[in-house]
Amino acid sequence: MDRYVGTVVRGLRAPIISNGDNIVDITVDTVLKASEAEGLILRDRDIVAITESVVARAQGNYASIDNIANDVKQKFDSDTVGLIFPILSRNRFAICLRGISKAFKKVYLMFSYPSDEVGNSFIDYDMLDTAGVNPWTDTLTESEFRKHFNNTCHEFTGVDYIEYYSQLIKDSGAEVEVIFSNNPTSILKYTDCILTCDIHTRHRSKRLLKAAGAKKVYGLDDIMNTSSNGSGYNQDYGLLGSNKSTENTVKLFPRNCTELVMNIQEKLKEATGRNIEVMVYGDGAFKDPVGKIWELADPVVSPGYTEGLIGTPNELKLKYLADNQFASLKGEELKVAITNSIVNKSNDLKNSMESQGTTPRRLTDLIGSLCDLTSGSGDKGTPIILIQGYFDNYSV
Repeated sequence: MDRYVGTVVRGLRAPIISNGDNIVDITVDTVLKASEAEGLILRDRDIVAITESVVARAQGNYASIDNIANDVKQKFDSDTVGLIFPILSRNRFAICLRGISKAFKKVYLMFSYPSDEVGNSFIDYDMLDTAGVNPWTDTLTESEFRKHFNNTCHEFTGVDYIEYYSQLIKDSGAEVEVIFSNNPTSILKYTDCILTCDIHTRHRSKRLLKAAGAKKVYGLDDIMNTSSNGSGYNQDYGLLGSNKSTENTVKLFPRNCTELVMNIQEKLKEATGRNIEVMVYGDGAFKDPVGKIWELADPVVSPGYTEGLIGTPNELKLKYLADNQFASLKGEELKVAITNSIVNKSNDLKNSMESQGTTPRRLTDLIGSLCDLTSGSGDKGTPIILIQGYFDNYSV
């Protein structure tokens, strides 16, 4: 009988996970119970994915604003700092900003514009064109920026992040001065002690600042990369990937995820006899075409995954084959020809015309995006995802 179903993705409901829970046992138990309840047959190369949020929660990987302030004070020997390229997010950055600001007497806050790194906008490019402002060359003070642009509130939240972040800094006991520039070295006109808050461009920002003579340069990945007075930490990413937990604490990105997924894989093998791939996922890597917001505010899509998820897809484009090599074929003849092409395809299709239009992204980024869209960020209660048939193709 012909097969009519390809990849299937299921969000699995799990218990509410708290600090100290055994995330390995919970994940394995959830997969087994869901499989039994739904009559699912687990197979080799199925994928089980766990959202980073519940992993970090089980680890108790939290930090308070006082923990953050203490760590920042230990790294900077200055009362003044330049804080550059923060993303515009009450969930992602506001609590971190409160902790950072407590360590200084004055903060020079430099925003990128017209939007932050992940697409949250103050204004749009049409407004820049009308004002005659060049975002690649022009550095603006707050008064100059507001003179050009009357409404700088976020399109979706209605928050004026210039005012909001400035007030958070003041409430933490520091003075604030706001600047707008897309050149990281512009901040050196004001201070030579810099904390760069960008995510995916942080290495470039640090390199340029150091080359331009900055005295102290750290990134958010350098803050909370060790424990502060017994707090949580992330040795690889620091504050990157953190989320608001309470008004005074953040949940950090989870630690030791490679060890975790290996343990889950081993226990699933013991229970099912199957070689199931496992990964931890955070934000998916996709951009909203309407709001122009890029979803990836975490430093990586997946901080831990099993060996079978390393690499990129190696796929043929079926419509290219059907429209070109086999344009004269139809029906069963066409099906057989395409099936044979897939079975006999090269192990490396890079630069092959037959693969043009396929997605040359890492498997973990593709699968993590699929998982993020499935679990959502609200009240679905499905922090564990089961994917079946992802590695199948038209020939099987």
